Amino acid sequence: MLTLLALLPIITVAVFLVGLRWPASRAMPLSYVVAFLLALFVWQVPFVQVLAASVNGLIVTLTLLYIIFGAILLLNTLQESGAIRTIRQGFTDITPDRRVQVIIIAWLFGAFIEGSAGFGTPAAVAVPLLVGLGFPGMAAVTAGMIIQSTPVSFGAAGTPILVGVNTGLSAEPAIAEYAAGLGFAEWTDFLAFIGLKVAVLHAVAGTLIPLILVAFMTRFFGASRSLTDGLRVWPFAIFAALAMTIPYFAAGYFLGPEFPALIGSVVGLVVVVAAARAGFLVPRAEEAWEFDRKENWPAEWTGTIEVKDTAPAGGSMGMLRAWSPYAIVALLLLGSRLFDPLRTALTAWTITWPDMFGTSISANAVQPLFLPGALFITTSLITYLIHRIPGDAYRRAWSTSFRVTASASVALIFTVPMVQVFLNSYGGEAGYERMPIVLAEGVAAIAGGAWPIFAPFIGGIGAAVAGSNTVSNMMFSLFQFNMGERIAADPTWIVALQAVGGAAGNMICVHNVVAASAVVGLLGREGAVIRMTVIPFVYYALLPGAVGYLIISYGASGVMNVGALLVALIAAMAAYLIARREDTPAAAG
Repeated sequence: MLTLLALLPIITVAVFLVGLRWPASRAMPLSYVVAFLLALFVWQVPFVQVLAASVNGLIVTLTLLYIIFGAILLLNTLQESGAIRTIRQGFTDITPDRRVQVIIIAWLFGAFIEGSAGFGTPAAVAVPLLVGLGFPGMAAVTAGMIIQSTPVSFGAAGTPILVGVNTGLSAEPAIAEYAAGLGFAEWTDFLAFIGLKVAVLHAVAGTLIPLILVAFMTRFFGASRSLTDGLRVWPFAIFAALAMTIPYFAAGYFLGPEFPALIGSVVGLVVVVAAARAGFLVPRAEEAWEFDRKENWPAEWTGTIEVKDTAPAGGSMGMLRAWSPYAIVALLLLGSRLFDPLRTALTAWTITWPDMFGTSISANAVQPLFLPGALFITTSLITYLIHRIPGDAYRRAWSTSFRVTASASVALIFTVPMVQVFLNSYGGEAGYERMPIVLAEGVAAIAGGAWPIFAPFIGGIGAAVAGSNTVSNMMFSLFQFNMGERIAADPTWIVALQAVGGAAGNMICVHNVVAASAVVGLLGREGAVIRMTVIPFVYYALLPGAVGYLIISYGASGVMNVGALLVALIAAMAAYLIARREDTPAAAG
């Protein structure tokens, strides 16, 4: 019963946002009220603690809106300068095929931004770029969510491992002794050992993500709603996946948790763009896939931000100049995270609120100059100068960005406080663990020895609620380690499954979807996006869970176990769909 009660805020989201298709601006206030009442009257958390958690949520909301505003401003700046037209033409020169374009931008460029900054930044960069190239807003948001998987565990230079797993495990002295028993005298080496297992699981699951990405795009946003239109480019999709995941795994093996997403995406970008330019595995021009004419798009596909085909002020703009703002963003994000003098300068201004209202809750430290929003705004100002944008046009970019950001605030001011109340429901007179732990323990009681299959789903639910793989790892890493010991399995594999599931949870995270939708003015359709992304989420939690079960059970039962069966079924299904791609009528989907 307690597990079901802990699940109620999530059930509320599932029923009203996803099932009944309410906009987040209506569904999330209801979810917040449910979490608020549960904390007060079931968990019996003091009112002042619930208040502190809610206010902390509002502070986090402001940081999200800051990032959203910066991303929208950068998109509007590039519109007004005419750079978007040049970038669009550049991709058309490589290939007019939208399937190839979405792999390069969402999967590879998005992974690079994730590796640099994390914090949902890929959606803020890649999603508006896709819209600028002529993708429907909903297709762009869905693509931005689906790729929030493979690179996430190593996003922001490995933060989910180096901060999330580290915080979750380091407080337990027995785990340090366990690590020493394995031969890891240095704690950082033990984290890298777990990180390598995370890289293995991601590399396996990530192999199909580009193919899933294009298949979903053609199935849900193509003129004929055809799954097979996406499957027809399977050689290029698998090639693009391996071009990223092989160097990704190598970086995890040789360099540690800071670099897999960064190195994998950079190598993948170089290899795949060069291959696409050379026509390697790319469909011929006459076979290129395109969306239906814009006038035939359903209204729900497009947002309030309409990317204008503005010509550059001078009549033309070189590709290097047009792309320079994205290069500046990438350099600022990378430099601010990896170059210590710049990082120190940008983090010097820190706003904190410890022990809010006399509780143990401290507001998340806000570093306004270090947040991606500041870097987006800085890039916009630089672009104004180097693209010589007229003053009236640049003022229009700012006013439009303020207006769109304001419309996103309604949903977020309830979404994030609900998350904070859910996470901070500890210390109540009822004596219960916080809601996420109660939920995990309830699932564990049911799963028993099959826990490795369920472990990624717990990580995913944690990230979906908290909006962060790092926070999910903080909450559940110790619990997952203990579960591994309880079922006599290698606990480091269970923690690795937690981290992978936590990455996948970003695909269905409400406030990530709200934030990505806000960047392109697509508010009110968050449930429609989550109904699509829940399918790749289940894949991305189930396959690593099955692989983990196979590895853990191999010593006792060989390859004849449930994990092996699930892996074989998923592989067989993928092979079957690819094999029948030419035999299925296009309209059949």
